[in-house]
Formats: sequence, C-alpha cells, structure tokens
Amino acid sequence: MHKLIELLEGNPYPGRGIVVGKDRVYYFIMGRSRNSRNRIFVETDDGIRTEAHDPALLEDPSLIIYHPVRAMGDALVVTNGDQTDTIVDAGDFRAGCMAREFEPDAPNFTPRISSIVYADGSFELSILKHQPSGRCLREFFAYEGCDEGTGYFISTYQGDGDPLPTFAGEPVEVVLPEPDAIWRALDPDNKVSLYANVAGSVTLYNKNLGD
Repeated sequence: MHKLIELLEGNPYPGRGIVVGKDRVYYFIMGRSRNSRNRIFVETDDGIRTEAHDPALLEDPSLIIYHPVRAMGDALVVTNGDQTDTIVDAGDFRAGCMAREFEPDAPNFTPRISSIVYADGSFELSILKHQPSGRCLREFFAYEGCDEGTGYFISTYQGDGDPLPTFAGEPVEVVLPEPDAIWRALDPDNKVSLYANVAGSVTLYNKNLGD
C-alpha cells in the first residue's frame, strides 16, 4: 500500500485530486497558470464552490469556477468540475457521469474525476478520459468501504508535462494522513486549495488566503 504523502511529495503536478477514506474525504486543486491559481474554496449551504480570489484577474471562468462538493440527499458528491451539478440534478451518480465527458481543453483533454460517498460508508469513483479516437472512456470503481486509516486516491494527471499525462490505472489504495500533512505535501508553487472533511467536520485551506 502506498503512503499518500509520499505520492504527493514526489509529484509536482497531480492537478486535481480526490481521496476517499472511511471517515474522511479530501479534494485538492493545483494550478500552473495565473487564472488557475487565482482561486479559493468557499463554503456554501450544501458544500463548497470555487471563487476567484481577485475578480479583476479572472480570465476564463468556464473550467475553473464550479461546485466541487455538494450534498445529494444523505450522500456527498465530490468532483473536479461542473459535473457535480449534473450528478446532483440527475439524482444518480452514474447517470450524471454518463451525460458528461472529458474537459474540452486540448491538447490536455483533462479527465473529469468524480466520487460519491454514501451514508453506509460505501463509495464510488469515476474518471472520464479522452481516447485517441476522440471518444470518451468512462471508468467506474465501486467500493463497499475501506479500513480505518486507508483510502483511495485518484487525480487528473500522473504528473507534470506538455501535454499533461492523464491519470492511468485504478484509484490507488493509500495510507491516509491528517489534513495538515496533505497541505504541506502539495507542491508549494502549484497548490491552490484543499477541502478536508473528517467525520463531517470541514476545514478549507487556501494558499491565496495565507494558509
């Protein structure tokens, strides 16, 4: 089993990442451009959303302003884009994912990663990938739960590059650290924000707010 901290410390740019464990959910965003880095997480009535830290510097909001986290009944939906709203509006995780595809940001074609955590501790993860044919590969992974202190990690990219290499394989089983350790492990130049939900208690970390 991998240690999440080691995976993050050894990767300058995993992009956006979701980690689901027995009693916690983490979601982080990173950025290379000024537009991507100009963001913060803020709480909403049913989750969180991204906002421009400095609205005057906001260039294109289409792929960077969205609700990463929303409640859907007694389940929690966490994604890296506006497919959060598609899933919640559909009321069904798979139906929502099937209605979407990878992001239209050629040549990276950033995958859409999504998760849903159910009240009984089971959860699902999904990744929507661009294929050389131009079609979308939709992968789903369903888990009955996991052991204390462990979880599953998925990110948009395997690392830095041009174009950025899409995450490959299944979600990675990892040993889970505390939120502060994750925030410290993310690349200091590229990290932007972190959402940490531990046993229902939410903490937000925002580089632009001095965290």
